[in-house]
Amino acid sequence: MPSLTLPECAHYVPPPETKEDLEFADLPIIDLSKAHTPEGRAELYPQLRDALRTHGFLYAINHGYTQAQRDRIFDIAGVPFNDVSPDEKKTYTADVEKVGYYAGYKPRQFWKVDTENQILDQIEHYAINLDVAKRPHPTALRPFLPELDDFARHNHFNILHPILRLIALSLELPEETLVEKHNFDRTGETSGYYRRSNDEEEKSKNVWLKGHTDIGSITILWSQPIGGLQILAPDGKWKWVRHIDNGLVINTGDMMTFFTGGYYKPTIHRVIQPPSDQSAYDRLGAYYFAMPDNDVRLLPCAESPVLKRVGVERQCLDEDAPSCETWRKGRTTTYGRSELKKGVERGVEEEVIEGIVVKHYN
Repeated sequence: MPSLTLPECAHYVPPPETKEDLEFADLPIIDLSKAHTPEGRAELYPQLRDALRTHGFLYAINHGYTQAQRDRIFDIAGVPFNDVSPDEKKTYTADVEKVGYYAGYKPRQFWKVDTENQILDQIEHYAINLDVAKRPHPTALRPFLPELDDFARHNHFNILHPILRLIALSLELPEETLVEKHNFDRTGETSGYYRRSNDEEEKSKNVWLKGHTDIGSITILWSQPIGGLQILAPDGKWKWVRHIDNGLVINTGDMMTFFTGGYYKPTIHRVIQPPSDQSAYDRLGAYYFAMPDNDVRLLPCAESPVLKRVGVERQCLDEDAPSCETWRKGRTTTYGRSELKKGVERGVEEEVIEGIVVKHYN
């Protein structure tokens, strides 16, 4: 009979929420518990459609994990950073530029945050395949793999798949259209954002991760109280994303733009220094970055009646459409490493990947 005793680790105690008067984005909230019935999905998909078309981001609640389960994940999320020695971390550091994906550690000071002032990032993250046994892990993390397996499956089947079904319904497509492109073999991450020197903050104008869009199809961020995430709102202003206890922050990425012919565009977002009353804390995060199967080509779902009515905005000619694997490797190997060129728009830098212009926002 399996043990009912969970392995021990340090309990993560989050800081209080900020008391500063910040300008928050007014993001809609959807109740994922309603996605279990046809009637609930019919009610939800217009809400999701309007949220993603307007903001590119939304909150989700009632996703199936209790507050205690969510808190336990954040306890485990600290293990790769707090309980693994620097030497052991090197053993499990990903050769991102060679393999084209994050698996294991991405060390701090790997990405260029400010090219002009040569400011590097202070973000360390640890990425795990959804098949948690696919690659070896640091010794301290191994006892927690069964819990991480449960967490990965919950994100994939109980959060991602319902969201994909709602998007398909919004395009008047069969519900499983996008689900069939997302099988269970992707990576998720935890990350730590570490404080920087005052000089680095001044030179980079407090930006920790410059404005960007995500590579994949859907990003699931487990909300945590330390501020820093901002989205570029429809009015052109950077606005903070508010914390919701046991809530999820969900947004679309590049690959969803390909699939939906520009109907769902990824919203530009960035991470900046937390509010002053939280600046003494390091920032811990847990994420799930969804990507379709490697061999899926990034073609628009042109059979969608919605897209036939509104038109398809192609990123490239259909015959030139990259596979998901090609796009992921192109974006991953160059992000924060390549020399960017100044774009036409003010504060925008550009690079070209697979013949497609990718923008970065300062």
